[in-house]
Amino acid sequence: MHVSGNRIMGRDGRTLRLLGVNRDGTEYACGQGWGIFDGPSDQASIAAMVSWDINAVRVPLNEDCWLGINGVKPKLGGGSYRAAIVGYVRRLERRGLTVIVDLHVSAAGDELTATQMARLVDADHGVAFWRSLASTLGNDRAVIFDLQNEPHDVDWNCWRDGCHTDDGYRAAGMQRLVDAVRSTGSRQPIMLGGLAYAGDLSQWLSHLPHDPARQLIASFHTYNDFPCDDACRTTIAHIARSHPVVTGELGEHDCAHGYIDSYMAWADRHGVSYLGWTWNSGDGWTCQAGPTLIRDYNGTPTGYGVGLRNHLHALAR
Repeated sequence: MHVSGNRIMGRDGRTLRLLGVNRDGTEYACGQGWGIFDGPSDQASIAAMVSWDINAVRVPLNEDCWLGINGVKPKLGGGSYRAAIVGYVRRLERRGLTVIVDLHVSAAGDELTATQMARLVDADHGVAFWRSLASTLGNDRAVIFDLQNEPHDVDWNCWRDGCHTDDGYRAAGMQRLVDAVRSTGSRQPIMLGGLAYAGDLSQWLSHLPHDPARQLIASFHTYNDFPCDDACRTTIAHIARSHPVVTGELGEHDCAHGYIDSYMAWADRHGVSYLGWTWNSGDGWTCQAGPTLIRDYNGTPTGYGVGLRNHLHALAR
């Protein structure tokens, strides 16, 4: 799998548009000290996802848990966490799924275990994280690297080049993170989320880091409470003429699917990929609060999830 111009090319040499779901939990369970996954991660749970006709899953990660630093419990972090994540990636791949691994949660310095989304990945650990992850999965060409979940409250120069943030830490910037991945010899496609929690790609092209492998993908997030209007869609369509665009998170908080229906139809016409947020069930998960796509891990959809499921079924026919 690789980027060629504005397309992602699959293992069969054909254009691959990523249509899937996010599997939440691996970014917070370890940091909260009670597990690695939130819910099942076995083949049966993967089969339920596949039954929706998905071809991709996005897996959020925790910087401290992967590196085993800043108070992470040894049985949940470091080698234990890395082995669990790699095992899950392999199980997903055995079902023919593309896997996006996403640095979702990070924290600078010796701050107690990361549990929040930073403005921008810290220079203290972020470079080490991406060198380690790229070294671990560098030979796996069914994986895409998403450098940071949702950058926010920095400017575009900081986004690319790094800076000292108002929070008092040094942010690495996307160029250093791209360099960290490529320093391992990895040639995987790399996703770069824009500003405003990945909802703003207005200066993405003008601030694009240099990638010697030419494998960069624009990452975009949208929900009905922060909708992508006509101007937003014009920006995305412009980027999509030269680079692949993946909507890493697509969601709706009203237990309906009118917004995602409209967005998916538009994205289909413009070759834009999308993954629904999120495939989780249980205490605290609702179609408003997640928003969650499912009522149970058998894949029974919520009122919101039925929109994504039915749309993917229709595309697969």
